[in-house]
Amino acid sequence: MNQDRIRKLLSEVKQGGVSVEAAIKELSRLPFIDTESARVDTHRALRQGIPEVIFGLGKTPAQIAEVAAALTEAGQPVLVTRLESGDAKEVQKVVQGGVYDATARILFYGSDSVDIVGKGTIAVVSAGTADSPVAAEAAVVAQRFGNRVERVQDVGVAGIHRLFAAEEILRAARVLIVVAGMEGALPSVVGGMVDKPVIAVPTSIGYGVSLGGLTALFGMLTSCASNVTVVNIDNGFGAAYAATLINRL
Repeated sequence: MNQDRIRKLLSEVKQGGVSVEAAIKELSRLPFIDTESARVDTHRALRQGIPEVIFGLGKTPAQIAEVAAALTEAGQPVLVTRLESGDAKEVQKVVQGGVYDATARILFYGSDSVDIVGKGTIAVVSAGTADSPVAAEAAVVAQRFGNRVERVQDVGVAGIHRLFAAEEILRAARVLIVVAGMEGALPSVVGGMVDKPVIAVPTSIGYGVSLGGLTALFGMLTSCASNVTVVNIDNGFGAAYAATLINRL
């Protein structure tokens, strides 16, 4: 439930379209719903502007379906991240419908069209094809959160002319999410090209001393481009969340 839904509900009560008892029943779902394995935060959209999102990794399909059903019952959109295809199919057997994006590893329920609430465009820029799952996670989450999203793919510094060809898109964006593994140089380069916030996402892609993304993380944290900030390794979701809040300011 969000502020718009509460306003609509109270208006319907005032006009006699909804009984006081029905309104009390709906409001009783605030601020959370207890299920067998979770306490679902149905109040989060009201507090933070974005509903609770289900992190699929480490949860069983049954647990995910339980939370998804509670959110659906509360009239909220459902977004599940880090969900493998087999588990997504099991969830969809219990909670019918939903759309699964195999690259982003995201399952969502709700309208295919989302109201645009972001003031500008979020550009999601990725260095290599191997970074696509994390970049796709960032792009899909940003879209589901009501942003216009522009993708720029496979523009790593090994072929930096590819990045320069997308300069117009980069400069037009209000916020940029830049995803890279290996040495993690791309966010610094992009940061030096634009006057907007750059959210760097290190990925766990790379050989040997890339150390599962630590080398990229350290490189991004020590960037000399002052408009670059950094989220955790492979955290496309966190980057999209932060970019959404910035894009709403």
